[in-house]
Amino acid sequence: MATDWHSQSRTPYLSELYWRAATRRKITGITLPEDGFRCWVNVDPKHLAAYRKVCGFTEDGLLPPTYPHVLAFALQMQLLTAKAFPFPLLGLVHLANRIRILRPLGAVARVQVNVRVHNLQPHAKGAVFELVTTIDDALGPLWEAESQMLCKGVKLVGEAIEPSQDSVLAMNEVTRWWAPSEIGRRYARVSGDYNPIHLSAVSARLFGFPRAIAHGLWIKARTLAALSGHLPTSNIEIAVQFKRPVRLPSEVVLLASAAGSSGDLKLVGAGDLEHMLGTWRPLV
Repeated sequence: MATDWHSQSRTPYLSELYWRAATRRKITGITLPEDGFRCWVNVDPKHLAAYRKVCGFTEDGLLPPTYPHVLAFALQMQLLTAKAFPFPLLGLVHLANRIRILRPLGAVARVQVNVRVHNLQPHAKGAVFELVTTIDDALGPLWEAESQMLCKGVKLVGEAIEPSQDSVLAMNEVTRWWAPSEIGRRYARVSGDYNPIHLSAVSARLFGFPRAIAHGLWIKARTLAALSGHLPTSNIEIAVQFKRPVRLPSEVVLLASAAGSSGDLKLVGAGDLEHMLGTWRPLV
């Protein structure tokens, strides 16, 4: 499917997009739009420093590998709340995330963000699609990602997809940390993602969760911050599957294989409950 790109001079205001999200609760079709949005965005050093602090990254001269998701968030929201998009944003479930770092993320001050959706497929609980985000600088492609999203209740013809699982290498504990009850609100302030299921126990219960749960992309960011120096800084693909949500507050334990160009990781909670499984591999 060819993408119909819409170039913009600035990113949209999130307040308007959240209003759209709150007032759209019905599935209106089963076809993804061909529209894509793109915009040049400046990296704000103060905002970057705040993101590093919330996610545990140190100042090393490189953008954190998950930070482009934050640069793209407003455009992603614009796409997922557009009239042509058939599924309500509230209720989408983030199942998996894959990022590819094509070149080192150093000395990056201004980038072009591009977002689109594709690859709608049947799932046992509804339908899944991929939210695709790419980042370019003046030299060309720099970073790209796919987030696999589930919309429950959608009925498509065809066989439901099954998640693939790579072989698991031997893993040892790398570190453990406490995910405090306020981390959802702290991450929301730097990411723009104010989904109620992350903010407090009261707001989470409105959507069927007994307690607030951590943002999936905060979990991935905090994990990669803990693995700084363990993974290559470019020419790498880092893929994770989000298994069970991290209820706040709670302690989590990070396991990983030995440092190198390829490896596996796992984040677990009490009783060895699997929260996230992942791999890192060199780009082919």
